[in-house]
Amino acid sequence: MREVKSAKRTIELLEFLAARNNRPARLRELSEALGVPRSSLHALLRTLVQSRWVRTDPSGTLYGIGIRALLAGTSYLDTDPYLPMILPFLDELREQLDETFHFGRLDGTDVVYLATRESRQYLRPYSRVGRRLPAYTTALGKALLADRTEGELAEHLPQALAALTPHTLTGHDELRAELARTLERGYAIDEQENTLGVKCFAVPLRYNEPATDAISGSIPLARMTPQVEAAMVEALRLVGDKVSRLVNPMTSGSIWG
Repeated sequence: MREVKSAKRTIELLEFLAARNNRPARLRELSEALGVPRSSLHALLRTLVQSRWVRTDPSGTLYGIGIRALLAGTSYLDTDPYLPMILPFLDELREQLDETFHFGRLDGTDVVYLATRESRQYLRPYSRVGRRLPAYTTALGKALLADRTEGELAEHLPQALAALTPHTLTGHDELRAELARTLERGYAIDEQENTLGVKCFAVPLRYNEPATDAISGSIPLARMTPQVEAAMVEALRLVGDKVSRLVNPMTSGSIWG
């Protein structure tokens, strides 16, 4: 099927801006990053600003993701068939352990965060909902990558595994060995691989085959003890089993095929 060049360019631009979080970009930076002539890109940006998919500063020289993107993302969450069933379990986990818990989905080479319940002991200055991270750097992602065959795994890993922290696994053989250990023990571990000072654990939710969604729990190293770790792993495993039993009778796989 032939690609529609203008549509692809628009998607690439929006995804680039969205990935920058709260860091606006100039026309020159966008042109160089996307390999698009400035004249063409300026016309596209002008159209997207008018439709509010992109916002600009008063000078008209800095660009960021617009409010229409939020509306589209909210619509996705509102219509997701699994999210309403998962949220009570995240609430239950937070009440039980008072740590931070996430619900995420594998999307290409990334994990997208669909829901978060923050610990009351500390609060992040931002929400992770909608954030994307390379799957190989997160417990959520590794729990889902471990479910893949070798052929399937290649579709979800970039050729180069960039380091987000000094602890990120950047060798393919090293990562595959860790995924094998993940599959054997039944849960994934992130040892400060995307956030320094935090250790995370995750289990896949097996209402699809292979699993596309997972839940994770994060613990600051300052509070980590063998007892805290054991309680986290046990709680995640129990909830993973509960969710799978709850959803599986209702579907024989993803409703989206």
